[in-house]
Amino acid sequence: MRSEKEMFDLILGTAKQDARIRAVYMNGSRTNKNVRKDIFQDYDIVYVVTQNKPFYEEKDWIDVFGERLYMQCPEEVDRCNGLDVDFDQSYGWLIQFKDGNRLDLHVVPVDAASHILEDKLCVVLLDKDGILPAVPEPSDEDYRIRRPTQQEFVACCNEFWWCLNNVAKGLWREEIPYVQAMYYNGSHPQLVRLLNWKIGYETAFGVSTGKASKYMQRYLPEKLWKRFLQTYISGDLEEIWKSACVMCELFHDVARELASRWGHVYNEQEAEASYGFFKHVRTLPKDAGEVYPA
Repeated sequence: MRSEKEMFDLILGTAKQDARIRAVYMNGSRTNKNVRKDIFQDYDIVYVVTQNKPFYEEKDWIDVFGERLYMQCPEEVDRCNGLDVDFDQSYGWLIQFKDGNRLDLHVVPVDAASHILEDKLCVVLLDKDGILPAVPEPSDEDYRIRRPTQQEFVACCNEFWWCLNNVAKGLWREEIPYVQAMYYNGSHPQLVRLLNWKIGYETAFGVSTGKASKYMQRYLPEKLWKRFLQTYISGDLEEIWKSACVMCELFHDVARELASRWGHVYNEQEAEASYGFFKHVRTLPKDAGEVYPA
């Protein structure tokens, strides 16, 4: 596996030798001092170029970076999926190399160079013409947990308890694909959101839990983390019922804590009504003619 120095020498050497590439900057985890280094960190690189078109039309120019295992060009995928994308504003190659390294490389035109200021985790690696604006020291400030407003807290709780209705009826019908979608697109993300807020309050809103909250374990007590892991579901009906119950009880406990410790107003009546309905549906026989039999 090529070393970090070898990769940077290759990335910058290529840029220096190609007159079409006028500047290079990097963002992502490698610029974030709060992220632990490991062997899977990508090289998130942007080449600022005179024109994008010569790069995306020349299919083999990226061979200079090494032997590929596989690759994706995300803008091509987006266009195939019917999205309106402009290759001349941004075009990328996400490359997994056979040696284990990964390069996420994009080209943008010179007139888009100012966009570097939109991401506080950018670091300038090369600027041949002084076209890039001055950027401050990289910071994950924009990615840190934000203090919720009361309205956001209410919306989170309402979404959690309302979407549980769909999970319940899907489980009763034994429609596992529907259950999975309703669970992970409805209630479960609100639990993750709530736990992030708890972490935020405990850390004075000074940390980020990363993409998809991947660093959450660092900030939760072990007992709470283990409860959270039990909220992930399988394809087995009975196991899903049990995991969903753990999810509900965990959400209720944390929501009450945020209300009592940090002053949020929590609608416990709504929570109890929703969870009661969920548990009632679990007891309904498969030949039930009514939700609430007389």
